[in-house]
Amino acid sequence: MTDSYVCIDLETTGLDAKTEKIIEIGIVKVKNNIVVDEWETLVNPGRKLEERIIELTGIKDEQLTPAPVIEEVLPVLLEKVGDDPLLGHGVMFDYSFIKRAAVNRRMSFEKNGIDTLKIARKYLPELESRSLGYLCEYYGIRHNAHRALDDARGTVELYRKLTELFYDKEEPEGAKSLFNPKKLCYHVKRETPITIPQKEQLYKLIDKHKLIVDYDIEKLTRSEASRRIDRLLAEYGR
Repeated sequence: MTDSYVCIDLETTGLDAKTEKIIEIGIVKVKNNIVVDEWETLVNPGRKLEERIIELTGIKDEQLTPAPVIEEVLPVLLEKVGDDPLLGHGVMFDYSFIKRAAVNRRMSFEKNGIDTLKIARKYLPELESRSLGYLCEYYGIRHNAHRALDDARGTVELYRKLTELFYDKEEPEGAKSLFNPKKLCYHVKRETPITIPQKEQLYKLIDKHKLIVDYDIEKLTRSEASRRIDRLLAEYGR
């Protein structure tokens, strides 16, 4: 059983790490089963939030406008995580967003991790849901869903509960596998910034069609800019 780890949870603009952005990070650092540090921050994603994300998280655009961008946040996050393994409920989701952000800034983020969702799926197949919110309610764990730090706190308590109930049931030959860190594998290539010709084309299209966009052109990647241009051309023409 692992008693030292960093539990991490993100709120994002959507589910796909390739196209969506981080808007909130929460971590709980545990050493020898004792919480030794907590940290949270909002992150400016450089775009307006969809209404469904606002309704889900309660986070609003006016809260994100003054928030730091991911470039400012990443060094702090990576320092706080250090060499400890990650804990998460669906940990690959959070890992994929952070690794992509790190790789895009020429930083390394190779980690081992433990997934409470996988543990719950194995040992609680009879439950109607294995979502973090449902499991916290099921076990009487205090939890405010869809805010990063609260979700991280809930996940720590859930891991402790699942360990208490099911650790001894894991097969010895598996080295208690689900409860111990395993290498997280997410392959990503660094994205290049928007090119000068792409900027010129975007500004020209926006000006020509008198459009108001909800994203910062200067912060787009090359692939994001390409998608934006294609959408504008398809909807408005040249």
